[in-house]
Amino acid sequence: MTADSKSKYVLTVSCPEANGIVRAVSDFLFERGATISEAAQHRDPVIDRFFMRVEFEEVDAHLPATDKLDEDFADIASQFLMKWNFFDLSRRPRLLLAVSRHGHCLNDILHRWSSGGLPAEVVGVVSNHEDMRGITEWYGLDYFHLPLTPETKSAQEDAMLDIVSSKQVDVLALARYMQILSPRMCEIMAGRTINIHHSFLPGFKGANPYRQAYMRGVKIIGATAHYVTTDLDEGPIIEQAVERIDHNFDIDELIQIGRDAECAAFARALKWHCEHRIIINGNKTVVFK
Repeated sequence: MTADSKSKYVLTVSCPEANGIVRAVSDFLFERGATISEAAQHRDPVIDRFFMRVEFEEVDAHLPATDKLDEDFADIASQFLMKWNFFDLSRRPRLLLAVSRHGHCLNDILHRWSSGGLPAEVVGVVSNHEDMRGITEWYGLDYFHLPLTPETKSAQEDAMLDIVSSKQVDVLALARYMQILSPRMCEIMAGRTINIHHSFLPGFKGANPYRQAYMRGVKIIGATAHYVTTDLDEGPIIEQAVERIDHNFDIDELIQIGRDAECAAFARALKWHCEHRIIINGNKTVVFK
């Protein structure tokens, strides 16, 4: 068995803190002929909860598929009251991008994907405008134009969910998709929708946030990538990027710095999600980088 032919998996675990968790997981994998290539643990001292990510692979014997691993692991999971998932790393998560008229994050993600920097299978782009059709089709991807008005929002989201189903989408990436998802959409896509937005100290919402920041004389701008929930822009934070500025920067420069920060934070968040490095812990995340 060559190194390239070995099956590789990830196990993620979340459970109450207890003695013997790491040993139980290690013994389980050893008994099935697996070797651990990467492992990380974290304990949240406030809620006394334990988190773990283990990456492992075959040695000599063939490991069973993830559904069999799930079945075999159930007794240990029950003993420690675990929430757990096995992931086969040979299967790349299927990613659907959503965008409106700002294409910087879309362009960045498509470039990273096409050059092998994003471990995902991009299955298409959905938009409420036609602006990004050219770049999408240049990459050989399907472009789904779903126009939107207040009267058609429910039907438009139904059409988006049809695409999610037909394309077997694992994660929906809102690459500057300037629409608020309905509570129903948020609930259906919970834990698998990632958004990116600008971040300021103090925060500015509404029209022309960079002009507001300029007029207020902010010294730090940046971006936040987070999971989408029914609370607007308040879902569990995955990654943030920050840049220092001063009075020498004009509004156009602030916009460009902000867009660069958005691209960086968004790309890291998507990469970590696709590598199964993130475990949601209430309204925050544990990220095993």
